[in-house]
Amino acid sequence: MKQRESSVWLRRVLPVGLVAALVVALWGAYEAHANVSATFDRQTQIQAAQVTLEEMVRFQIDEENSLRGFIATKDPFYKGQYASAVAEIAKREADLRASLLAQGLTDVGGQMDDYVASQNDWRTNVADPTIDNPNLHSRDVDKRGKFYTDQESAISNSVLSTLADENKRLARDTLASINLWSLISVIGFASFGVISFWIASANAAARRELGRDKTTIETLQTAYLSRTIPLPYCEVGSAYAAASSAFAVGGDVYDMYRLSERNALIMIADVSGKGVDAAVLTAFIKFTIRSIALRRPEPGRILAEFNTAFAHAYTVDNPSLFVSMFVGVLDPEASYMQYASAGHDSAFIRRSNGVQQLAVTGPVLGVMEEPFETRTVQLAAGDTIVLATDGLTEARTRGGELLHEQGAMELIEQSSADPQRMADELVARVREMGGNHMHDDLAILAVRLLGRRGDDA
Repeated sequence: MKQRESSVWLRRVLPVGLVAALVVALWGAYEAHANVSATFDRQTQIQAAQVTLEEMVRFQIDEENSLRGFIATKDPFYKGQYASAVAEIAKREADLRASLLAQGLTDVGGQMDDYVASQNDWRTNVADPTIDNPNLHSRDVDKRGKFYTDQESAISNSVLSTLADENKRLARDTLASINLWSLISVIGFASFGVISFWIASANAAARRELGRDKTTIETLQTAYLSRTIPLPYCEVGSAYAAASSAFAVGGDVYDMYRLSERNALIMIADVSGKGVDAAVLTAFIKFTIRSIALRRPEPGRILAEFNTAFAHAYTVDNPSLFVSMFVGVLDPEASYMQYASAGHDSAFIRRSNGVQQLAVTGPVLGVMEEPFETRTVQLAAGDTIVLATDGLTEARTRGGELLHEQGAMELIEQSSADPQRMADELVARVREMGGNHMHDDLAILAVRLLGRRGDDA
């Protein structure tokens, strides 16, 4: 039992682990992809900042060359070029500062302040006086501006170096992050594979366990199902088919037992629940009903006494357990049957003019203490009593519709007159309707009255 509970617990926990492993694997893959995307965006921004700074340096050179051209030619054209270069530098400066701020490169922002300050000093102390006094020689201008231009060049090179170092750092950090998340993803997928293997193994073990349970149940049911006994003036047939799934195999039982030279007990029952416990209960039903019937061969009293015994033996510990049952005491020579039905509606008589359903005469057993009415039905030669479990009335068509009592009666009417052939044909029809799959057990007991001379009426 502990092993089975452990197996059930394992089958419940493993799917959770499987989902967790898949989540970790996908999370790792996502994070790795996200890191690559983020790094690519940052590197793109850094490269754009480098290009922008290089353009500033180029426009700075244009600015200086325009000043030299104005000194050499006094042509106002160069003053225009100079002003245009100043405007382009200011535009690039604003773009560069916004990019550095977005990336959090505050140190580079401080260097840019120094760069702009040096450039403004060059314009104030060199460019503006030269434009006001264009007679200066270009060598004098170069000497006066060399200090500032060297300073600007050093600062721009430092900024470019800082941006390049930041780009390399991003590449290193991203590579480490990719390796980490790739490892997590690999572990996740590996765990997914291992857990999938465990689940497959657990399911295979569960199927083997269910197979063993089903074999045990079918063995029990085969042992507890009565072999049909010969009765005077009667032909008897029976059939039993187990459900296709071990989960659906339950407690179906029928019995035919001689009570005296003239009378015979016929009984069929269906236990609620499925599995080994339900199958074992059929033995209690079969032999308890026999012992009661030998003392009190009256169907209503048989059910009432069994109901009391059943409640004390089983339903105290399991209140949800109940049994539907049909009990009949047949007198073939006198051509009549007394019966009582505890919630068992799958009892029929096929007569020459159609099929009659035998009414229920009391509640299912194990639910309440209620009297069970005994009724008497007259029989004629050729009439067939057909008792079945709910595997007949609750059989499903290929369209998924339940057969119900009316459909069962139609199948009975279409079946062979011979009781054994009838029982076999009913099982075959139910199996065929379900696509060779049975959703529930099906037990059938058929008794055909021949008349005193053994011929049909």
